[in-house]
Amino acid sequence: MPKKLTVQNQEITIVKDDYISLTDIAKSKNPDEPKDVVKNWLRNKNTIAFLGLWEKINNPIFKGVEFDLFKNEAGLNSFTLSPSKWCKKTDAIGIYSKAGRYGGTYAHQDIAFEFASWVSAEFKLYLIKEFQRLKDDENEQKQLGWDIKRTIVKMNYTIHTDAIKNNLIPLNIAKSKIAFIYASEADLLNVALFGMSAKEWQESNTDKNGNMRDYASVEQLVVLANLESLNAEFIKQKLSPQVRVERLNAIAIEQMQLLLGYSKKLGSKT
Repeated sequence: MPKKLTVQNQEITIVKDDYISLTDIAKSKNPDEPKDVVKNWLRNKNTIAFLGLWEKINNPIFKGVEFDLFKNEAGLNSFTLSPSKWCKKTDAIGIYSKAGRYGGTYAHQDIAFEFASWVSAEFKLYLIKEFQRLKDDENEQKQLGWDIKRTIVKMNYTIHTDAIKNNLIPLNIAKSKIAFIYASEADLLNVALFGMSAKEWQESNTDKNGNMRDYASVEQLVVLANLESLNAEFIKQKLSPQVRVERLNAIAIEQMQLLLGYSKKLGSKT
């Protein structure tokens, strides 16, 4: 879902990868025809130069020859340019337009701040301030971790299909994995809960950033916290890694089943 900021009584939409709505920013200057504000900005020679520089830094497939044509024509009375034409001709990624719900023109935060400066220096300062507040809040949430209880209580969907269960409930670990002595205690927990090591997950998910815990479900994170405490106790008891991973895996299966059943009950009440 898009995020929202309010800057000088104007609602600003932020979508995936922190792309900010130029249309919303433009409404602060011309609420009736925000598209005209964006198009007028794109006619400016300095704007084209800035967009081209941003693309050259961040976009390896940016078409420099087409950019040079726009740069040479920018500023002329006959020159007009729309976001869609800019993207189509140059393969730009810093700015784009979309239709439908939350439609409008969006741009990377670097470009959005530049546009806001053109609209109003004061508006830009307040936009940066609100955007930074949003990022600070997000970072604080990441540092504190998820409020697991609140997340579970608010679950309004059920997790019941066999396919989902097969992905969420860990299977019994193969003997070949049990026999393997893991050098990392973190990986021991990974195997107990997810059925694979961090390296194995990365090799199977080359298209994803981060690690398996970044993509864990709420239930898995709850169980992981429990396993960490239990593993600490097992270490104190001087249990071998093989014994610990077997016990932790059995506990993970049991707790995941209980939590998924609890989520099912919560989902049926919403």
